[in-house]
Amino acid sequence: MRKTEKMNAVYYTTFESPVGPLLLAGESNALRLVSFETSKHAALPRPELQQNAEAFAEVIRQLQAYFGGDLKEFDLPLALEGTEFQLRVWKALRKIPYGETISYAQLAERIGNPKAVRAVGLANGSNPIPIIVPCHRVIGSDGSLTGFGGGLSAKKRLLELENRQLSLL
Repeated sequence: MRKTEKMNAVYYTTFESPVGPLLLAGESNALRLVSFETSKHAALPRPELQQNAEAFAEVIRQLQAYFGGDLKEFDLPLALEGTEFQLRVWKALRKIPYGETISYAQLAERIGNPKAVRAVGLANGSNPIPIIVPCHRVIGSDGSLTGFGGGLSAKKRLLELENRQLSLL
């Protein structure tokens, strides 16, 4: 950032979701973070953040619609920051259809680097915007549920929610 650029104010709020309380953070024009407050890696509001639920009205509306089974794909401005590799993985995550799962190996293939399974797993685990960037849709090659920042019970509930909604169609 150049000295002449003005830093956007960063806001946060919390949202009570069916998978536990979520901390939302970002600028007024883009979401930067969704953090499970009960996670051992939970992000805490830093002193420079300003609490402002209004800045997240659309994020909360879409999350409520998702949890209610009325939204299959989020349409939100995101401010993802990471390495070029992480950004490729996170972009690929957004292309996994609602209610479907893929393995880490399949995700590595989708980004054109089939030998990068471990790196894909690390990038998946570093996703700062879970649920909206659906890292919960990535599972082990044997079909097992593996790592998730919000805990495996939250991952299981998200996948069950999506599968239940699809079975109603």
